[in-house]
Amino acid sequence: MDVNIGHEVGYTIPLETCCSTDTVLRFCTDALLLREMMSDPMLEHYGAIVIDQAHERTVSTDILLGLLQDILVHRPDLRVVILTVSSMTDRLLAHYGSNVPVVSLEALCPAEVVYSNCSSKDYFYSALRLVLEIHRTKEEGDVVLFLASAQVRSFTQFNSDDGTVFVRNSIACFCCRGTVTTRCRLVFLSTSQGEDMFWAVDSVNFVIDVGLEKRYVYHPRIRANSEVLRSISRYQADIRKQLTGPTGKCFCLYPEERVLPVETSPQILDTNLTFTILFLKRMEIAGLRHCDFITRPDPEGLMQSLEELDYLAALDDDGNLSEIGIIISELPLDAQMAKALLASCEFDCVNEVVTISAMLSAPSCFLEPPVGRTQEVQQCHRKFRHPEGDHFTLINIYNAFKYSQRETCDVEKWCQDYHLNHRALQTADAIRSELTDILKRIELPISETSFGTKINTLNIKRALLAGFFMQIARDVDGSGNYFMLTNRHMAQVHPASSYGAKAHQLGFPEWVLFHEYTLSGNHGIRTVSEISPAVFIQTAPQYFYSNLPPSESKDLLQHILDQDGSGRKDKQQTLTINSKADKDYFSQCCCCPELCHLTQ
Repeated sequence: MDVNIGHEVGYTIPLETCCSTDTVLRFCTDALLLREMMSDPMLEHYGAIVIDQAHERTVSTDILLGLLQDILVHRPDLRVVILTVSSMTDRLLAHYGSNVPVVSLEALCPAEVVYSNCSSKDYFYSALRLVLEIHRTKEEGDVVLFLASAQVRSFTQFNSDDGTVFVRNSIACFCCRGTVTTRCRLVFLSTSQGEDMFWAVDSVNFVIDVGLEKRYVYHPRIRANSEVLRSISRYQADIRKQLTGPTGKCFCLYPEERVLPVETSPQILDTNLTFTILFLKRMEIAGLRHCDFITRPDPEGLMQSLEELDYLAALDDDGNLSEIGIIISELPLDAQMAKALLASCEFDCVNEVVTISAMLSAPSCFLEPPVGRTQEVQQCHRKFRHPEGDHFTLINIYNAFKYSQRETCDVEKWCQDYHLNHRALQTADAIRSELTDILKRIELPISETSFGTKINTLNIKRALLAGFFMQIARDVDGSGNYFMLTNRHMAQVHPASSYGAKAHQLGFPEWVLFHEYTLSGNHGIRTVSEISPAVFIQTAPQYFYSNLPPSESKDLLQHILDQDGSGRKDKQQTLTINSKADKDYFSQCCCCPELCHLTQ
């Protein structure tokens, strides 16, 4: 197409937009289209929508497919095209009606397929040996290797003598050195969701497929994530076999008789549904009352998400979005982090909490230590550690990064010297700017920074507790074995934390707030900061505290409460916003003025 990007054809991706008033064709992610629907619920700006890769079954795609059914009733002029694999056709026809036209394309002739009886335990080393064998045969062509996500990083450890590794997002490129007369061979290392990236790579002649993927699964009952190793779906296997064309080879490191699931498991069954519920509640305000999911979410996950939103004061007594809930839905953060950011407006520490929000929303800023250099990397990271905990350490890192931008000409080298991820810090900086712009747009107060003072430290903890009071733990024996009050599980602090076993020599704090709990490895809690139980009692809603399961830790809190009967927050208490502009804003974005009165 003889057009200029950003004019007739544009794109919108997270933190970047390249469009103009002349744009007639726009590419964007499914998540960003959903966010756009908050202000344009009927998608009036579009005459046609093409949903690509619907078979990947992301949460955002499933929500889009559900809402479009209702939108098409109100907008019969809208044209919707769904691109997917043939195995999903019957499911979509049952969802949208059998009179929907279907266009099928013939698949390309697959490559020669070689199966293996490799066991799932040693597939990683089998893939490594196979890559080296292909390279030694001197046959032309690059290699695509599909691994479980965690193994992409492990593969790059083997680059000392054989070549150079370039890593970007979930795709790594391993460059095997060639002879004097041949070019180097590229070995692309990819994860389970990377198949479509290689259709345009004409040089690929070999595909190695381990047939496994690692997925994060959320457990609503205990509010924890775990990493699960499972087989890929049949359609993923078929796509990988076609990447090389008829002249290539596909090595499947699993037996031919293995029965693969027909479709990929929908992410809506494996993820925290709080954002989904929050978004659908927002769509109810806009007039879209029904979302007919292709695969219905888990009822237990739905109930847990509704309970969490209720605890966060995001719902009113009728189950609709409250004023707080409407603001939370405006912020591109998870609900707990958004509530903490709103609370920071009340506690006069917005500058610091917005930094924490951005750093936790971006990829981890810590680079994986190279083999044999773990102690050196930990020593570098220790320079940023804050005695109050990991949330404050993230502020130190971000402030040091911004200082290096002002004072140093080579910021990338500074990041390399301290073993920090330059791209992740750039992303955090962009997210922070976006959050600040949103707060200014809805005219919420942004305080001047006072990081380091005692009152500021206390206020940051209060703001964090306003959102994360459900994620509190107590050290029961003084050795770092933490009892989580909400689910009564035991966990240990992640080794990379400021309170990790080898990083903190002064002992463990008794009470902590944590950002994430994962069942993988040693059942660890990540991003941990010390809190006061008295401040927790003052901050947590009374009805949440009363619903905590019985435990020794709850008895200790009750003892503190009995000694000090001071200000408890009840269910009716919400953040107070005293700007008339805020009321006008709610009237515009709700389309329902009777919901837009604010608590004075």
